[in-house]
Amino acid sequence: MKALLTTGEGPFGLSHEEVPDPVAGPGEALVRVRAVSVNRGELALAAVSPAGTRLGWDVAGTVVEAAADGSGPAPGTRVVGLADGAGWSERVALPVSRLAEIPAGVTDEQAAALPVAALTAWYGLRKAGPLLGRTVLVTGAGGGVGRIAVQLAAAAGARVVAWTGSPERGQGLAELGAEVVSTYEEAAGGGSDVLFDSVGGEVLTRAFVTLRRGGVAVVYGNTTRSELVLPPDWGRARPGVSLHNVFLFDEIERQDPGADLGALLGLCAAGRLDPQVAVTAPWDDPAEALKRLEGRSVNGKVVLRLP
Repeated sequence: MKALLTTGEGPFGLSHEEVPDPVAGPGEALVRVRAVSVNRGELALAAVSPAGTRLGWDVAGTVVEAAADGSGPAPGTRVVGLADGAGWSERVALPVSRLAEIPAGVTDEQAAALPVAALTAWYGLRKAGPLLGRTVLVTGAGGGVGRIAVQLAAAAGARVVAWTGSPERGQGLAELGAEVVSTYEEAAGGGSDVLFDSVGGEVLTRAFVTLRRGGVAVVYGNTTRSELVLPPDWGRARPGVSLHNVFLFDEIERQDPGADLGALLGLCAAGRLDPQVAVTAPWDDPAEALKRLEGRSVNGKVVLRLP
């Protein structure tokens, strides 16, 4: 079978190569992949990985071989799942605990956009507790995780404030449920009860200051690659404030990702969650789509479609 492998020539240096077919373990299903999504973290890995490295976390496709232990979906079932890093392949063996059946009305491309982005938002916001009546500030709101977080927070009854790096990145966020859409320089929106941050650096510092007494800060990224700096009076001025970090591949060890993906897919099927697929490209010609993702000119997710 073919897979996308790094060439050692930067984030867009990928080539299709023949690799051995995967062998499924007892609790794994063999999936024929129809669509994969690309995350900025994968581009970062591609930029520093040696030639021949296989990447890919988000996959959607059809089960061709059920798990040998009898668990999980039957052959012919459309599924979405979370791979450990070899998902950009024609076939992949996935633990059934990380799989969910794709309901009617949800495309493979939409489903493929969900695992990393939606589960990160789902688990991060869960750390904040009930959101009804609270103000949630989402930084990096123009990206895949941010756009899901805005929708989930608004659906939970929160007043959502969305911060982005430019007005262009904020397009569409009001329609997804954000009451205030602002750039980092404007920093509009007033006080917040929950901060959901992916940016780090000065943006995190500025956003943290908005937290009220007993507020919750959840950090899931650091796109500025800078020191995470809190204000000197970070605790004294905000009694009861708490700070959490979310790293998805650690988090899923304590969660039920298959069931959670199923719940998110149910929201999609009901029209209550839009995966925000912004660009769909063939996987045999991904370079232009990946360049747009790297350059932050994509508001949402990039999905590659397999034949």
